[in-house]
Amino acid sequence: MRIRIVDAFTDRPFSGNPAGVLLLDAFPDDAWLRNVAKEVNHAETAFAHPLPAGGEADWALRWFTPVAEVAMCGHATLATAHVLNSTHTHEGPVRFATRSGVLIATPQPDGSLTLDFPTAPLTPVPVPDGVAEALGAEPVSAFDTGPQVGDLLLELTDEKTVLGLSPDLRSLGRYSERGIIATARAEDAAGGHDYVSRCFFPNIGIDEDPVTGSAHTALAPFWSARLGSPDLTGLQASPRSGHVRTGLRGDRTLLSGRAVTVIDGELLA
Repeated sequence: MRIRIVDAFTDRPFSGNPAGVLLLDAFPDDAWLRNVAKEVNHAETAFAHPLPAGGEADWALRWFTPVAEVAMCGHATLATAHVLNSTHTHEGPVRFATRSGVLIATPQPDGSLTLDFPTAPLTPVPVPDGVAEALGAEPVSAFDTGPQVGDLLLELTDEKTVLGLSPDLRSLGRYSERGIIATARAEDAAGGHDYVSRCFFPNIGIDEDPVTGSAHTALAPFWSARLGSPDLTGLQASPRSGHVRTGLRGDRTLLSGRAVTVIDGELLA
């Protein structure tokens, strides 16, 4: 069967967030899915198969890290929609049936894709004792992002602090179900992004995720409330880096970006 590696939330190979994508006739057993994801060894591998016509969704979609299945993944959804669109396997908007409900990916005239995801509910919480030491910086505020995202969002003082983080990942994993989103306002409004973030997910085998679509369902309402605009651009400043355009639409968040196929091969196992 065909297997593709797609860099998501970027227009250049070897940047953004890589995802494995496999289009199947049906889902094999979970052990096989986990083994393939472990073999691919990227943050997520997406598995999709077509659904009968006339239903609420066009394709079923699941996502696996090398160690676990996840409830929501933005970059691997973008990668899957890119494969369907670029190979003309599916024309126009595609509806995915997932553990997070029906998620829609819509091709745009400029070549980008827009994902329609549920907005994460943000609940202010006290900054946990010890998290500053584990992160390597003192948070300004802390928010729970709800069960679908499962992260602790930490606001830091400035962009420079976010860029300079070198956390103790073993300690950081104890503070949330999935991991930590560290974020700050952009230092220069003319720099092409409104806010910056980094995401650390040691609990699901990802020390630092390159570009995290699901985290932006929490970053979008957080920064839209502070910056006074529903439409913003976030820079996730990992070593690979990538931009996510966010559009807050009440209980839905639009995530827009591009994707590039870098490997197109055959899986023999």
